[in-house]
Amino acid sequence: MTYTSTVNPADRLSARLPQALKPLAEIAYNYWWCWTPDMISLFQSINPDEWERCGHNPIVLLETVSFDRLTQLTVEPNYMARLKKLSEQFTQYMASSDTWSSRVAPQITAQNPIAYFCAEFGLHESLQIYSGGLGILAGDHLKSASDLGVPLVAVGLLYRQGYFRQKLNQSGWQEDYYINNPFERLPLQLLKDENDQPLVFEVLVRHRHVKVQIWKAQVGRVSLFLMDTDREDNDPIDRWLTGHLYGGNQETRIAQEVILGIGGVRALKTVGIEPAVYHLNEGHAAFCLLEVCRQEILKTGKSFYDIEKGVRDRCVFTTHTPVPAGHDVFSADLMDSFFAKYWGELGLSREQFLALGARRLGDPWEPFGMTVLALRLCRSANGVSELHGDVSRKMWTVLYPEKSEDNVPIGYITNGVHAGTWTSAMMADLYNQYLGEDWTTKVLDPQTWAKIDNAPDEEIWWRHQILKERLVAHTRQKVRNSRQNRGEDWSQVEATQHLLDPKILTIGFARRFSPYKRGDLLLRNVEKALQIFSNDEKPVQIIFSGKAHPADEEGKRIIQRIMEWCKTHQNVRDRVAFIEDYDMHTARKLVQGVDVWLNNPRRPLEASGTSGQKVCFNGGLNCSVLDGWWCEGYLTDANGKALNGWAIGEDAHTSDQVLQDKIDSDSLYDLLENQIIPLYYEQDENGVPHGWVQMMKASIKTNCPAFNTHRMIADYVAQVYAPGVKSDVPLTLAKVPQT
Repeated sequence: MTYTSTVNPADRLSARLPQALKPLAEIAYNYWWCWTPDMISLFQSINPDEWERCGHNPIVLLETVSFDRLTQLTVEPNYMARLKKLSEQFTQYMASSDTWSSRVAPQITAQNPIAYFCAEFGLHESLQIYSGGLGILAGDHLKSASDLGVPLVAVGLLYRQGYFRQKLNQSGWQEDYYINNPFERLPLQLLKDENDQPLVFEVLVRHRHVKVQIWKAQVGRVSLFLMDTDREDNDPIDRWLTGHLYGGNQETRIAQEVILGIGGVRALKTVGIEPAVYHLNEGHAAFCLLEVCRQEILKTGKSFYDIEKGVRDRCVFTTHTPVPAGHDVFSADLMDSFFAKYWGELGLSREQFLALGARRLGDPWEPFGMTVLALRLCRSANGVSELHGDVSRKMWTVLYPEKSEDNVPIGYITNGVHAGTWTSAMMADLYNQYLGEDWTTKVLDPQTWAKIDNAPDEEIWWRHQILKERLVAHTRQKVRNSRQNRGEDWSQVEATQHLLDPKILTIGFARRFSPYKRGDLLLRNVEKALQIFSNDEKPVQIIFSGKAHPADEEGKRIIQRIMEWCKTHQNVRDRVAFIEDYDMHTARKLVQGVDVWLNNPRRPLEASGTSGQKVCFNGGLNCSVLDGWWCEGYLTDANGKALNGWAIGEDAHTSDQVLQDKIDSDSLYDLLENQIIPLYYEQDENGVPHGWVQMMKASIKTNCPAFNTHRMIADYVAQVYAPGVKSDVPLTLAKVPQT
C-alpha cells in the first residue's frame, strides 16, 4: 500500500502565510532547518521572544505570530533575500541526485533502502523523543545519511510524553514530571490512506490486538517513521504503550520493543517499503528479526531454518554499551505471555524459540536476551569504538565457543557527530574564512582542517570568549528560573546575576548521572576541590547538567551531593552551577562555550561517548579518562606531552573501584593544578593564552576530520551496508567482520 494524504500539513500551514513567505511552510516541515544555522536565524528573527516561548518549534511560531508581523517581513528586502537564498538552497539539496552515495554505492537504492531501527531519535529539542547519547547519535546518523545521499529510512516510536523532565527540589533531590508532546503542532505528518484515514496496522501484545498509526518526520532526504498507539480504539493501557521513553516496568519495556521491532517491519510494509538491509541500532529493536523471518516464511513457504541465512544476510547490528544492565533481557515467563502464539507462526517449538535469545543453551532459567538474538540473526555486528569492540568480543565469547576471543565476529565503527548540528555559527564563520566556504563538504579531509593553523590566535580566542559569554548568560537564566520555581529566597534568585564569570577557566560536565560516570569525582577530595575552585588568583568554575534515570537512586544522590556541596561552601557558590532538565538546546550552549569538557567514567564502561567530539568542533579541549573514543582521539608528542587535550589516570587501571576512583581523582587534581590551569592563565597583555589556543587548534585539526558522522556513515556503507565498495573517503575508523 502507498500512503497518501488529501491534506498535507505543510499546505495547511502555508494557507495562513502571505504569498511571499509560503516557502517557510515547506521548510518548517523538514528538519533540514535544524542543522542549517541561517535557516534557524530566519525563523528566530520573525519573533525572537515567541521563538523561545515555543521551544524553537517553527510550526508553532508560524501559527502563533500575527499576520501583521508576517506581512511586515515581506517588505523587508534583507529578510526576503535571505529567504530566497535559503529556499533555493533547500530545493537544490532535496532534488540533487549526484550525491556521494550515488557515486560510491549505487547499489543502495531508494526502492530498497537501508532501514535503521532505534528506540530514540534526537533530532532537535522541539521533538522530545530522546533521552541521551543513543538518541543523539541516531539523529546525527540520519542527518549525515541525508547529506551524503544514502538511501535510508528510519523507524522508531513516537512517545506522547517522551523522556521525563527534571526539576530539583530545595534539598537538591531530582523530581520527575512529564509534558505531552503536541504531535499536531510539530514538524510531523500523520500518514493517511486514499480515504484520508490514518494508516493503521495491528500488533498482538499479549492477547490484545493493538492498533498502531504511523507519523513521518522528514529529516532532509531521510524519512523517519514513528509509531504511535495513542488511539481511541485501543485499550487505555495500550494507548500508553508509546507514552514514555524508557518508562514503566519490564512488561511495558517488552511491549514497546514488540511494537518497535515487529511493528516496525509491519509499518514499512504498510507504507510500501522493502528494505535491502535492516540496521538495528542497539538491541531494543531485535524483535524485528523475528518478523522479517515470519514474513519470509509466509512468502516462501519454507521453514525457519531454511530462510534463516537469507534473513541474516539482510540484517546488521550495532551494540552501544558494555554495561550489562544496558542489554535488555526478559524472563521465559514473560516471553511465554507475549510470544506463545508467535513462535508457532515461525514453525518453532517453545524451546527452539527461546534458544534464539539464550546465552547458554540448555539452561531452563536462562533469560531471553535481545543482544543475543541480534548477534545470532545478523550477518555483522559492531561496537562503537575500537576499545568497545574489544570489550564486546570479551563479553560475548560465550556465544562463540569454537572461536578465540580475538576472532569473535564483533568489530567496531567509532561514533562521530554531525558537524552542521553541533558547530556554532561563530566557529562555522571562522572555518568559512580560513578553511574555505566549502569546508562542510570536506569534513573528512585532514588537509582542510590543517588550515586552522592560519587563523590568528586572537581571532579564535575572541570568538570563543563570545561563545562562553553566551553560555554564562544561558546558565544564569536557567539557574535563576530554577531557584524561582523552587521558591528560594529572593536574595538567592538575585545572586544568579553574579553566578559564573566568562573570563574564568570554565569546565563542563553534562551527561546521564549514572554511578559509573562518576559525576562527583571532581569533588571526591573536598579540601582539594575547594582549593581549586576558591582560588582568586587563577579561578576555576564548572557547569554541571544531566539527569539520573528515575529508578537510579544512587544517580540522584550524586546530583544531590553536588547541590549540597554548593550550598555548604559559600566561597565557591558563584563558581559551580547545575542546569536542570538537560536537553539539546543546553547541550549546544555547553559544547560550544566551555574551555574544558570533563569526562571521567569507570573504564571501560563508556562505549564511545560523543559529547566530547562536539566540543572539538568548537575549539574546546577534552580532559577525559582513556575510554571510548578518547583512546583514539588523544595524542601526545614524542616526549609524552599532551597535544590536543588531557588523559585522566593514563594507563593506571585496577579492578579495585575505590582505589581506581582515588587514582583518577588525584590525577584529575594534578592535571588541573599543574597543566590545565597554568596553561589557561599564561596570557599575553591582551588576555590571549597562545599556548592554550595552540591546543585548541590541535584539537580541531586532529579530531574533527575523524570523529564526525560523515566519516561514520561512509564506514557503515563500505563496511556494513554494502561491504566491498570502494569508498573515496581518505580516512576510516572501522573494522567490521561479516559472519
